[in-house]
Amino acid sequence: MSTTFLNASIITIGDELLIGQVVDTNSAWIAQELNKMGVWVRRRVAVGDNKEDIVRALDEESQEASIIIMTGGLGPTADDITKPLLCEYFGGKMVMDEKVLAHVKHLFESIFKRPAGMLLERNIKQAEVPDVCTVLHNARGTAPGMWFEKNGKVYVSLPGVPHEMKGLMLDAVLPKLQQVFEMPAIVSKTLVTYGLGESMLAERIKDFEESLPGIVKLAYLPNHGLVRLRLTAKGNDKQVLESVVTELHTQLKEQLQDVLVTDTDASLENVVANLLLKQGKTMGTAESCTGGYIAQLITAQRGSSAYYKGSVISYANEVKQHVLNVAPVTIEQNGAVSEATVKEMVAGGLQALGCDYVVATSGIMGPDGGTAEKPIGTVWVGVGNKYKIEAALFQFRFDRRRNIDTTAMNALNLLRKFIASNEEKIG
Repeated sequence: MSTTFLNASIITIGDELLIGQVVDTNSAWIAQELNKMGVWVRRRVAVGDNKEDIVRALDEESQEASIIIMTGGLGPTADDITKPLLCEYFGGKMVMDEKVLAHVKHLFESIFKRPAGMLLERNIKQAEVPDVCTVLHNARGTAPGMWFEKNGKVYVSLPGVPHEMKGLMLDAVLPKLQQVFEMPAIVSKTLVTYGLGESMLAERIKDFEESLPGIVKLAYLPNHGLVRLRLTAKGNDKQVLESVVTELHTQLKEQLQDVLVTDTDASLENVVANLLLKQGKTMGTAESCTGGYIAQLITAQRGSSAYYKGSVISYANEVKQHVLNVAPVTIEQNGAVSEATVKEMVAGGLQALGCDYVVATSGIMGPDGGTAEKPIGTVWVGVGNKYKIEAALFQFRFDRRRNIDTTAMNALNLLRKFIASNEEKIG
């Protein structure tokens, strides 16, 4: 089977998704991987553990998409109804797959240290599959993936556990899709800006956007003060698309040079990491209002030990004083949330952590603690090295969680700019 342009739908199954008990990260990851290989995700649908709702979703999505990817409902408990439902939907009967059973026994014996003879009936039933599916080996868990074909459409059922789902997608589903379908080309390039809101950016590049060829779309993706701009082209000739998008990407960079963070689809923490690695320098954090969140973002990057030394989470004033050597008189005269305090936090962090750069935060995240002089959302961020220390004042207007997130992003951006502008002073 083949098609010029492929549409896909993603169906996530589980009551826990609908009530917000579990956040769906699976569909976002699946969409990204499908897009890389030229499959356009037309819709993402969440349904509960209800037979009628799942069947309705399958019927509706198969009208729009050539590929339907499902996750969830394949566990050993009574509320996991996906497998018997799919068996009925595709007109099959349940059979025991000996390879899956052997794998289940192996997992319980070698990983869970439970003899095969002690397996529960519900564990053994994990190896039952519809006889009308192609079984996809799940090396990371007991629930196999299942591949069905009907009326020229492909349906794939995967476990909802993220690391199991990802393993099946990478090892089995994506390679098999490339064998079955003739994939079109989708080419994307992204750049990240800071300092202009979405509407201001749109007005600034209005002429550029209006002149885009029909095969190219421009998407605005704002998040915590940053705006990602993504150019995407779809067609049959990948080389032509690459040339068109590369030229447009260059034009867009030139127009936005003064607010450009990076010309790739990279996070701020990744941009900072690359700057530090390029210079062979290290950093640390001295955090009050962000409570270690910046450190978490940095250390989530692979290889962060090469450039990240550590953090002092100086939430209490006595920690600022005793660990970071902030002078008591500084806090008495200026307050903990002040330019003077964050600058001394940076200086103390450089000494305590023995690193080349430090970023420090102190602010009022809410919902309480604000004053007329320093309302909720008031934040001071300091950045510096042994040559220079700078600070910036921010005023946010969000709830506590978003104030923390936005502070972290602005702190990382301030650090990024400081590292870049002071490179010649630390060579």
